[in-house]
Parts: sequence; structure tokens; C-alpha cells
Amino acid sequence: MATLKDISAELGLSVATVSRALNGFPEVGAKTRSRVQDAAARLGYRPNRSAQRLATGRSGVVGMIVKLRADMSADQTFFDVLTTLTAELAARDLDLVLSVDQGDDPVAPYARMLERDLLDGFVLNAPATGDPRPGFLMARGVPFVMHGQADAAPGYAFFGIDNTAVSVDSVALLASLGHARIALINGEPRFAFAAEREAGFRAAMAAEARAVPAAFVADGPPTESTGYTLALSWLSGRAGPRPTAILCATTPVAAGVLRAARDLGLSVPGDLSVVAHDDALPNIRAAHFNPALTVTHAPLRDACAPLAEMLIDHLNGTPAARLQTVKRAGLIVRASTGPAPKGEEHPWQIP
Repeated sequence: MATLKDISAELGLSVATVSRALNGFPEVGAKTRSRVQDAAARLGYRPNRSAQRLATGRSGVVGMIVKLRADMSADQTFFDVLTTLTAELAARDLDLVLSVDQGDDPVAPYARMLERDLLDGFVLNAPATGDPRPGFLMARGVPFVMHGQADAAPGYAFFGIDNTAVSVDSVALLASLGHARIALINGEPRFAFAAEREAGFRAAMAAEARAVPAAFVADGPPTESTGYTLALSWLSGRAGPRPTAILCATTPVAAGVLRAARDLGLSVPGDLSVVAHDDALPNIRAAHFNPALTVTHAPLRDACAPLAEMLIDHLNGTPAARLQTVKRAGLIVRASTGPAPKGEEHPWQIP
């Protein structure tokens, strides 16, 4: 295994300069740092963690704390994102330590891990409305990056999608097809993304002069059962006029909606159009639905590389205000959406 002296001899630089370059010290120029990093990779250099921590005060280890759920062992999305994020961090010479939160206080596990003085920072996931974790960590000067955002104007580093636009784009598509009675099956209201999507849905419906009956906005766990139960209630017509289109928070929810439509003898998209948000879940391909599902598309795993890169930059001193990215999800139109049924083409005008 190569040493600092080997890199020093290779480049004609002092051992001190090589060490500072590899440890992110700001006095080393970008060109020199790049030369040193390239040589380290070429020669197979791996830092001694103990020596690195003595030199920089950093361990090369970051943490992520996840809330324990009954269905966690069967959640393929969680493991897909976790393994991808671990690989992206490892490629940047950071190790990820995972801990499970089993309590009611969302900041307690972070306080416990900070007491052990083992971590350089955190990756935060599943932001909630009014989430106390960012404020807790910022008050203690702990670097972190959040997947998504819990605040409209956050003062911390984050990477996420524009959840308001997810609803706006879906409503715009359906309105262009003449749909008026559009229902929303949203995510669980405790999560910030769900609040953003409902706000986007209501704003887009108002902009299109479509009314939103109270019964046409519902929420629940992101499961096929949630989609089936809610769609069966709406589409039976027992509670009033049924929706001609349904927006779904996830593809599993959409699977439940399609099954309910089939059980009631309704055709998709002839009687009902269905749009879902697609996180590109393992083994659930929206293009393979029958009919193929129209989606807003933003794979969760695609967030892992930017999150890892942002955390590295933040640890190296880049201010949080320069590490804030919101991406717009793509819109993929497939066979599950079509014109509103005959006689249903005209919008409900807002009184």
C-alpha cells in the first residue's frame, strides 16, 4: 500500500503538502490538490484513519438515523437507497454508520451519537413538517445534508425534488385532457413532501378553475391497499359523482387504484385516468403496469450521489447556502391517461 512518502516522491512535493491536500486544507491550491488526489488513486493510497483524525479532527465516518417501522424488513426502497448511498460515500472515502430510532423524540438519537464523538456529520432523510432535527444540529455546528427539505427557506444543505411541481405538472396534464373531477391520494401528512404536494395540487386546481371537493383529497401509507380502499370508495359512486382522474403519491398506490377500477368494471383510461409519482422502486416498473402508467419520475437512488458530494463539500467548508438543490421531476405520459369521458369534459367552475 502506498504511503504519503510515496506520493511525495512521485510528485516532488513535501509530505506535509501531500497530507494537507488529501485532508482538504484550504491553503492547498485546487490544481495541487487534484494532482495529489490523482496520484493517490493511481498508487492505491489509503489513509490511516487514526492518523487522519489526529491531523484533521475528522473520522471519515458519517451517520444516518432511520425511524424503525414494522414493514422495514420488506421495504425494498429503503435498502436500495441505503446501499446506493453507502457506495457513493465509500467512493468518496467516507463510511456510513446506520442507527435505528425507536423512540418518540426525533433529536434524542442524534444527541446520543454526538456524545460518542465518532461522526463527522449526518445524512438526514424523511423530513417532517416542523422537523426539529436541522435546528438541533445547526445549533451545535454539526455538518449535515438533508434528502428533501422540511422548510420553505432552509438554512441547511439539501437535495430534493420540487414536490409542488409534481402536483402542478400532473394537474396540468389532466386539465389539458378535459378532466375536471380530479382526486388526490397523498402521502402521510406528517411528511413535508406530502404538504408540498397537496399545496401544489390545490393551487394548480384553482389555476385551472377546477373545484376540489373535500372528499377528493385523502392520504395514507404508500401501499396498494391504501389506493384500493380509497379508489373503491370514490369510484363506486355511492358518495357522489366519481372522479374521472386520480393522482397517486406512489406507484404501489396506483396499483391499488387500477385494481379497484377493474373490480368495478371501469376502463383505464376510458372511464378513469391515473397518474402516479414514480420513485423507480425495485421490482415495480410503472411502464409494465396494465395499462402502462403515466408518471412524474424521480428515482430516489439518483439523489445518493449528489447527497454524498454535498456532504463532502460541506465537511470541507462550503457554506450550506451554496449546497441547496431542487430538481424538477420528469413527466412521462403513457397509456393510463386519456381524454375525460364523454359528457365530463367541461370543468367544474369555482363559484
